[in-house]
Amino acid sequence: MRTCVITKEKLPKKELIRVVRTPEGNVIVDEDKNGKTNGRGAYLKKALEVIELAKKTKALEKHLETKIDDELYKNLVKIIQK
Repeated sequence: MRTCVITKEKLPKKELIRVVRTPEGNVIVDEDKNGKTNGRGAYLKKALEVIELAKKTKALEKHLETKIDDELYKNLVKIIQK
């Protein structure tokens, strides 16, 4: 079980998306099946409203302590819509 940084819900890993700030400072979506990409991670519930809220409130930026491009949010939406 992992906690969504936006909704604070505890959910199984497969119901969440992990976003990682790598040691180099890049922010990426962790596409490793085991969620083992090195760096500081944050979990988001796989729901469009959660992604929109994360962007609006900048909660993900605060959690990862870095600026996040709009492109990352677009990628998250694409992943959810698959």
